[in-house]
This record gives sequence, C-alpha cells and structure tokens, in this order.
Amino acid sequence: MTAMPLGRVRRAALVTATCALAVTAATVLTGCSDDPDAGTNGVGKLPAAEIQAKTRAAAEAAHAVRLSGTVVTSGRTYRLDMRLKDDGGTGSVTSRGATFGLLRIGTQLYLKADARFWNGGDESAAGKLDGKYVKVPQGDPAYKKFSGFTDKDVLLDGLLTLHGSLATDGHHETAGTPTIRVTGDGGDGGTLDVSLDGKPYPLRLVRAGSAGTLAFSDWGKDFTVTRPAKGETVDYGKQLPTS
Repeated sequence: MTAMPLGRVRRAALVTATCALAVTAATVLTGCSDDPDAGTNGVGKLPAAEIQAKTRAAAEAAHAVRLSGTVVTSGRTYRLDMRLKDDGGTGSVTSRGATFGLLRIGTQLYLKADARFWNGGDESAAGKLDGKYVKVPQGDPAYKKFSGFTDKDVLLDGLLTLHGSLATDGHHETAGTPTIRVTGDGGDGGTLDVSLDGKPYPLRLVRAGSAGTLAFSDWGKDFTVTRPAKGETVDYGKQLPTS
C-alpha cells in the first residue's frame, strides 16, 4: 500500500476539523433559533393567564419599583416619574404643563410646586406655598387625588390588569431585556411585556383604551424617603387651594 504524503494527511485532517466545527456551530445556532426560551426563566412557555398571575405575584413581592410614563384618568393625562416602596414614595407628576413633586412617608403626603401651580385665586397663599413641601391633610381632596400616585400596592393593582381574553403575542425586548408579551383582546384590552430574565417582573404596559403607557424598572432596589426639613415644610392648616 502506498502511504499518503504527510502534507496531504495534514490538509485532510484540517478539512475534517473545519467541517466538524461548522456543523457544530450550525447546530448551536439552529438550536437557539428554534427555542427562544432557552436560557430564560421559562415563563414564555406558559399560558397567558399563568404568565399574568406570575408577574403580578412577582410585582407584589418586590419591595420597591420605579415607574415612568403616562396615565390617562378622567380625561386628564398625567406624566409620572415615581419611585415607590412599601412605606412611601417620591417623584414628580406633570399635568397640563405644570410639574409638581410628591413625597409620602407612611401616611403623611407632601406636595411641592411653584406658585403657578396654586391657582386658587389667593396670591398670598400661592406665595406662601411656592417651592415648599406642603403637608396635605388626609381629609383634603388633593390627598385622595394624588396619594395613589405614591402608593405602590394601590397603583400596581390598578395598572397591572389586562381586559378581555388573554393571549401571548410573541417574544420581544424592552430596554435590552428579552420579554414575552401578553395581550388582552388582541391588544385592545392592553398589552404587558414580562421579563424573561430573572424574576418575571412587568417591564412595559400599554393600557387599554389609549389610557397611557408605562415602563417599570429598578424592581427590588431600595431607596430612602426622607422627611423634609422644617424650614422647607408648610402646614397650610386648612383645605389646600385648588390646582
């Protein structure tokens, strides 16, 4: 038998190894494309109703969250940027061109805005409240109107609800995180993007009826809510001017 020249043997071995590597890479790539849930938390394989239940449970168990975006209620649009935790919250709200700050520690709610925000017709009152943390009495209409924006449980319970028949609508991405999208009535009842990375937290919500879009982040990241200094606080002592 005639021996194969050494150079030809080496070339044949190189070709074989290269082909084997190409086949392995193709197999890996095909496997990844065939299973978009590979390496995720697995909720993307669940029925829509079960995904919604798991994401609500994850949201309720987290002690803190940041949310930003818009909420439309009673025909009025509010732009929110709030950080919420179990015993308080802080952030800003913008509506009709006016921006004001909200701070809640326990049951005490403070509202901070400039003089233009306080349009109750009393210029002296507006000047007194300008730029101060105003204590909002619990019996004041403003307390009921704005405290919900600082209450994690109340706000999430009202927001994380899709209406109508639930279904999944494919894999997506929110702020670089892979998600599974859940819809209500094909999207007419709202859509919710749920994280496939780590815990199944809600990351993006489009509310039914064009009632706003919200992004959720910083799940479980603690922050401090500090009572404002005495010199920065005003106790108006009566019903606040309308705004």
